[in-house]
Amino acid sequence: MEKKKVAVPLVCHGHSRPVVDLFYSPITPDGFFLISASKDSSPMLRNGETGDWIGTFEGHKGAVWSCCLDTNALYAASGSADFTAKLWNALTGDELHSFDHKHIVRTCTFSEDAHCLLTGGFEKVLRIYDLNRPDAPPREVDNSPGSIRTVAWLHSDQTILSSCSDIGGVRLWDLRSGKIVQTLETKSPVTSAEVSQDGRYITTADGSTVNFWDANQFGLVKSYNMPCNVESASLEPKHGNKFVAGGEDMWVHVFDFHTGEQIGCNKGHHGPVHCVRFAPGGESYASGSEDGTIRIWQISPASQEENDSHPGNGPTEKVKVSADEVTHKIEGFHIGKEGNAKEKEKVSDT
Repeated sequence: MEKKKVAVPLVCHGHSRPVVDLFYSPITPDGFFLISASKDSSPMLRNGETGDWIGTFEGHKGAVWSCCLDTNALYAASGSADFTAKLWNALTGDELHSFDHKHIVRTCTFSEDAHCLLTGGFEKVLRIYDLNRPDAPPREVDNSPGSIRTVAWLHSDQTILSSCSDIGGVRLWDLRSGKIVQTLETKSPVTSAEVSQDGRYITTADGSTVNFWDANQFGLVKSYNMPCNVESASLEPKHGNKFVAGGEDMWVHVFDFHTGEQIGCNKGHHGPVHCVRFAPGGESYASGSEDGTIRIWQISPASQEENDSHPGNGPTEKVKVSADEVTHKIEGFHIGKEGNAKEKEKVSDT
């Protein structure tokens, strides 16, 4: 019997508590980058290809639930249980602005043109901040039927997509009217929603099911029942022929997009998988877990010897790869406490 090749991931240490969100930048002239949100209150920036740590954004006083980078990876944003969303300089790590909310901020994302930041959370209000005038009051859309779990932009920032923590379905909002124009019905609350790189599909995970929707006509294209309760799913961006999903069984599952057949299963995490995302070139994908680690998996399983050159990629180790394309990011980035566990002001994780 042919021996099955086991995928050995790059393991990224540094967070002291569960990793709950991951976001890849598009490919920039300096490479591409990965930002992670964790309940330890300190988002981290990494080289998206190697997983090597670049720096930590310090300033939140509660669990960070969401994080994102703008199109050019020059700015980062994060949403937290400390009732704020923060805007960061992704080159230096400096906090540029803190947007106060009245409750936990569960999700945030930059508009396509990077001029706006959209947030949502326990207040059931969508807020749109003009980043050219960060001190100005945000535009508020307050008709969400429940606590907001995920948000995304569609159609060149003309449409907003949102899901709720306690109600099934994905709502599509017309930005001009501020009203819900359509609801994509799901069996359970949607915990992960992703718009594909080419703008064709919306990928949603709602526990027992991963669905793919037409992002223009909003019809259901594919729907697959999952082998376990999954929290997150991501479609391969280059060819769109496979997708990954992760959840409570601690494994990262790989499926054929066209048939739904499972074509791979990666084991290694020691806790439920909260988030999975494909790298922008489709050559790898990352998973974040309750165990506090991020794992980067190659599409073609690399050999053990190749992966041995990156045993940890944690912030407490020296960078082993001379990543020229991120030199200007590393220079001047305000290095925090190197990802060590710190005593934090206790703010609700929920």
